Amino acid sequence: MRLDSHQHFWNYNAKRHSWMDETMLPLRKDFMPNDLKPLLQARKIDGCIAVQVDQTEAETSFLLDLAAEHEFIKGIVGWLDLRSDTIEERLHHFVKNPYLKGIRHILQSEPDDFVLGKTFCNGIAKLEQFSLTYDILIFPQQLKNTISFIEKFPDQKFVLNHLAKPDIKSQKIKEWEKELQILAQHPNVYCKVSGMVTEADWSNWNEDDFKPYMDVVFGAFGTHRTMYGSDWPVCLLASGYEGVFTIVNNYITQFTREEQLRIMGGNAVDFYDLPS
Repeated sequence: MRLDSHQHFWNYNAKRHSWMDETMLPLRKDFMPNDLKPLLQARKIDGCIAVQVDQTEAETSFLLDLAAEHEFIKGIVGWLDLRSDTIEERLHHFVKNPYLKGIRHILQSEPDDFVLGKTFCNGIAKLEQFSLTYDILIFPQQLKNTISFIEKFPDQKFVLNHLAKPDIKSQKIKEWEKELQILAQHPNVYCKVSGMVTEADWSNWNEDDFKPYMDVVFGAFGTHRTMYGSDWPVCLLASGYEGVFTIVNNYITQFTREEQLRIMGGNAVDFYDLPS
């Protein structure tokens, strides 16, 4: 199965989506499954993983409802309050829905040491028993604490979103590279090759800008723990769907056919435990 492992849907609401500032006007509208489906079909991509944007249980229910209505949405990464005293009860409630595959909290907006907090870690500790994954969304300066966090949960499946958002626009790489290589030493951590164009110069990037960063990611995680993701529609700030797909698709031509199939879907199928 060919799979886009990371994209979003929303009905735009100015209050709820206040993070979409004046620089993000192209995102201030609805983006729904019927908008994405033809983009996937044109590239022979069979399905996608829809990832949360809002930090509410209503968002999780919204995505689960979309998955039930659209066959190409193979699973969702939702949000639950991992710090809540009732997290186990809420997990019991939501895992009854087979489309729930993982949980994400938007860590990039939290203090750097948030991941080491006792209540947050208590919530993470519950995920494995429910066979749920965890998507990590952070900035490079949060990698160090994230590594300490990962070490607490050697059996929990984690996937790093957007390469931890390195500063591609300024071509900063050394410190990020060092920390990413340490993170990748943990075999329970995967990495989504996604979100790169929005970390570059939105109006003046080229494919060569991304090669050094993908060299690091594939050198660290290999072809068996990396997965393609578009980050649509956020990618529209800097590129159409075709652009982000082409960057990854062109880069992985150096690998075997089997490795390419794993990057473009097989690894995500395994990670999120999807029917193949």
